[in-house]
Amino acid sequence: MAKTNPGRFFEDYSVGDVIPHAVPRTVSGGERALYHALYPARHALYSSDEFARECGLPSSPLDDLTAFHVVFGKTVPDVSLNALANLGYAEGRWLKPVYPGDTLRSTSEVIGLKQNSNGKSGVVWVRTKGENQRGETVMEYVRWVMVRKRDPEAAAPETRIPDLKPALDAGDLVIPEGLDFTDYDFTLAGEPHRWGDYEVGEMIDHVDGVTVEEAEHMMATRLWQNTAKVHFDATLREDGNRLIYGGHVISMARTLSFNGLANAQVIAGLNAGAHANPCYSGDTIKAWSEVLDKAETPAPGVGALRLRLVATKGGEPFTLRGEDGKYLPHVLLDLDYWALIPL
Repeated sequence: MAKTNPGRFFEDYSVGDVIPHAVPRTVSGGERALYHALYPARHALYSSDEFARECGLPSSPLDDLTAFHVVFGKTVPDVSLNALANLGYAEGRWLKPVYPGDTLRSTSEVIGLKQNSNGKSGVVWVRTKGENQRGETVMEYVRWVMVRKRDPEAAAPETRIPDLKPALDAGDLVIPEGLDFTDYDFTLAGEPHRWGDYEVGEMIDHVDGVTVEEAEHMMATRLWQNTAKVHFDATLREDGNRLIYGGHVISMARTLSFNGLANAQVIAGLNAGAHANPCYSGDTIKAWSEVLDKAETPAPGVGALRLRLVATKGGEPFTLRGEDGKYLPHVLLDLDYWALIPL
């Protein structure tokens, strides 16, 4: 019997499969330090225990995207080891903050399958949840990924495409217990802009850019224990380039959005996301945002903004799709999310 894991191929999945993922991970301040080393992250709630306590939390949590990356990374050997591309996200919710000392593990359920017309691959939809050491779900999301077939002649499974929400309602968001922005310190946070200063339809060019380096994205992918072959083995792609992990682009774009959205402290919901074009070492990531919606929340002093975050590698800001409706070649990421911000 072979001892190594070749990963699952498209024909190995069935709707209803529940996959418990291996290797739980205890997170610490090391994850915070490395996250801030890899991305120029500056949101105050995730940088200062004292700032977090003034906002009603017991201490500074780990960045919401750190939790996402750890939970996501657990799933790769079972879901996307043989992936051609990670295609999208939906119905993502952050349900509890993750603090240093928490241990995270992940479980996924297969909720949809569709073979591609070429017969060589198919799309797999999974709903993943991450739990802490107390069995509490800290986050959940749906993603879909294009996976190779082991045998192109193998019979296709029955097609089932899940019915997913186009976007979460503000009422679907879970506010971290105790979060209170009534005495929020805008000076320490870095910008004066609050919920009422943003208008639906407003566009924000985040101005700054960061060039992706080979060593940094490789370190990030290893940090999250993401084992997808296309991120490591340059021989797997005809162009000889390693594909940059899409989560690296998400974190870089979120970090760049600080300039203009410094007070959008908490990511609470993920409505949709698409990795529009591949990113490679040497690309310079820039970002812009569009305000899609606004809502008040039951938490004291806390409002919510629904934001479109677009990462690009050049091109004019605020350009997204061509006349044919397809993403323009310079667009890397189109992410639709909810963030919590002081009223």
